[in-house]
Amino acid sequence: KAQDLSIIIKAYVLVTSLTPLRAFIHSTAIVWLPPRTKHFSVKLQRFFETFFKSSSPQQAFDNMKETISKLLLVAEAFSESPDVGPKTFNRCSLCFQMLTFDIGFNTSTYPVVLEVHEHFDFQVDDDLNFEDQTVKEFLLEDTFKFLLSNKSSASSVFEALQNIYRLAVIKDENYQKEYEQCLSLEEINSMIHFIKELKSMGQFELLFPSSAPKIQTLLHDVYHMVDPMGKLGSVLTVHWFLSNLLEQFQFMNKEARPNLSGWAGSSELQPCLELQPCMGTQLIVSVCPLELHFSNETKERHCSHDKDTLSHIRQIFTCPPLDLNPKFNPKIKEYYTEVPFDVVTVKIGAEPSNCQCQVHLDERKGPSVANYPLGLGINKITILVTDNAQSDPEVVSSYKITVYREDRPSLPLFEDYMVCGFVQDCGSLIQPEESCGLQPLSPEYLSAISETQFKTCEAGDTKGQWIVPCLSCSDNRTCDWREIIWQPHNCQYSVLTKPELQQCVEGRKVLFIGDSTNRGIMYYLIERVNETLQEWQKAHDIKTYHNINDGKTFISYSYYPQFWINVNQRPTFEKALEQLLQRSHPLENTDQTVLVVGGVQWLNSNHLQIIQKVLKRENLSNILVVIKSIGMGFHLPVDGIHSLSQTEVQNLWNENLVILDTAKRYGYEVVDTFIITMGRYKEFLQGKCGCHFHEVVKSKTSNESPPITMKLSRPYALGKYFNSQSKLSQLQDYAMNSQSPYHVRGPINQVYSEILLSRICASKSK
Repeated sequence: KAQDLSIIIKAYVLVTSLTPLRAFIHSTAIVWLPPRTKHFSVKLQRFFETFFKSSSPQQAFDNMKETISKLLLVAEAFSESPDVGPKTFNRCSLCFQMLTFDIGFNTSTYPVVLEVHEHFDFQVDDDLNFEDQTVKEFLLEDTFKFLLSNKSSASSVFEALQNIYRLAVIKDENYQKEYEQCLSLEEINSMIHFIKELKSMGQFELLFPSSAPKIQTLLHDVYHMVDPMGKLGSVLTVHWFLSNLLEQFQFMNKEARPNLSGWAGSSELQPCLELQPCMGTQLIVSVCPLELHFSNETKERHCSHDKDTLSHIRQIFTCPPLDLNPKFNPKIKEYYTEVPFDVVTVKIGAEPSNCQCQVHLDERKGPSVANYPLGLGINKITILVTDNAQSDPEVVSSYKITVYREDRPSLPLFEDYMVCGFVQDCGSLIQPEESCGLQPLSPEYLSAISETQFKTCEAGDTKGQWIVPCLSCSDNRTCDWREIIWQPHNCQYSVLTKPELQQCVEGRKVLFIGDSTNRGIMYYLIERVNETLQEWQKAHDIKTYHNINDGKTFISYSYYPQFWINVNQRPTFEKALEQLLQRSHPLENTDQTVLVVGGVQWLNSNHLQIIQKVLKRENLSNILVVIKSIGMGFHLPVDGIHSLSQTEVQNLWNENLVILDTAKRYGYEVVDTFIITMGRYKEFLQGKCGCHFHEVVKSKTSNESPPITMKLSRPYALGKYFNSQSKLSQLQDYAMNSQSPYHVRGPINQVYSEILLSRICASKSK
């Protein structure tokens, strides 16, 4: 009986095919505790981790999936059984059904199925509040996104089938004859749809097919029971194909391991699917991967010798498919498209119309196909057409594609909200043993951080977390991401007013050495002090500024490392630092001289030793040194740069700790930018590295408006908890209201830049 159970779950299972069975479970469920009817939505992962904390959360979840799979397999087998009589209906291959399973748990990890609703059932009682309605809409939205996905799968199916064939031949020569037979169109479609589903799961997780030995044994037992004569052997064969496709697909996409927190398929090349007649109504599949469209061999291309086509491209290929506006036409040279927040890369290629031409991306000798990172906002991609009839190929035309990547989906802040926190995103686990994603904050924690008198943080690497108001911590789409703030544990960073900051840097010389991320902090400092940014350039050498704070503050910057120079010829860090110091003379051997060192991922403890050696030699050992630690970046598979594997990204955590500890042993101030950037790694701005969290744009008051605006973060201004700590809210509009030609935008850059300023000024107040 339901009242005898400790807790009841409504689990949502999407069946996309009954024979062969394909089923997926949504990551969100509805939970209530009998006999009460008060219910709430929760992520299944969080539910099992909490409810079965003292036993085995994963085992309990596996038991529930196994129970659901058994019921569905029995339904499939009996629907195909010869004993039920002739089929009086035609099965719809593209039909689906959302089932709702009411499942109960007691103290055991084994579930009890109370009822299966043959439709989408949401309400536990008659009280459907606003949050219920929101969750229901998101569940339905996820379902239709999954079902209507435009992901392509033919190339993956082809590659997986080849691997299955090779393995089968190795294991048993008898398989070879079977594999030389043609597959039916229905069987091919089943496989293509299955791989497409695997690539588009979003908030769903695969239930069946399953490669688990227990489920495979059950499958054969059930069919043996309902079909002892083996008339349904063809169904089992398709099941065998699908389970092997699953194994091969997961092997080919090692990063695509389904889990409770949601899984997104890998971004794969678009295939060109060619269907050729086989025997009668059957077809065989040959897949032409995207690269074949870019072969340099003229005989393999569909091209023209007409001189009127010299400046044209025949077609543009993208993955994921981009909806170009206007529709592609060889005579139209500029296009615009938009992609949602979660699309962080796009593969683009093109094919020339003329046989003597080639296409290149971004530069005259660039590749014909490449993977691009998509920063938030405007991204520009150029396709050049070159005439290769000359010894020195000439650019005859260019096509431009503007890709606008949307900001994170956000709901407006309602009165009835909860406060959630996170350190790392489940999409990129830096610390696998720690929790990921949004977590509800305890009333005690919220009470503590709302104290009027909150002590000032004493270091720039104080651990903390991002906090954001949401309708539900189980769904990040219900949050108002415009109000997100960085909250250190047990303290706060002081936010200086303009007069306080100007007084702090008066008479001081601030020297920056590092890459473009350090340059972004420098420009933020200039704009904060001057309340304007009159000039800006992507400086890649030494640059000095004498017009800061009405001439009372000097700032200099040196770009390091100069990666475009051959390794054997580029200046060493020691040489670059010496040159920066010389260009900034005279320097006081006090905290009136500030040296800020850092970058994305080139910095290590050896550089800190060099800093100490050079400063000692230059009689500058008493100056203030601030080390900006490493940041998130190089985590995307982008052409032309070295991309880090997930293991290498995880190793950055320990590398960062070594840098912070070493710097503090030398007596240097630190700013930990890694912990601030790692949880928001998708929110990078323009640049191949995926490491830029700042961008300098033209202000609204200049001749050209910025392409997009981003509201600056407002730490200490979140509803009733942060009214006492709203200083930074005074800064949010200063740049946009000023007469500044340029503005440094980017809320993540703003957070760690303000921490840097607080550390610089804390040293002066001591």
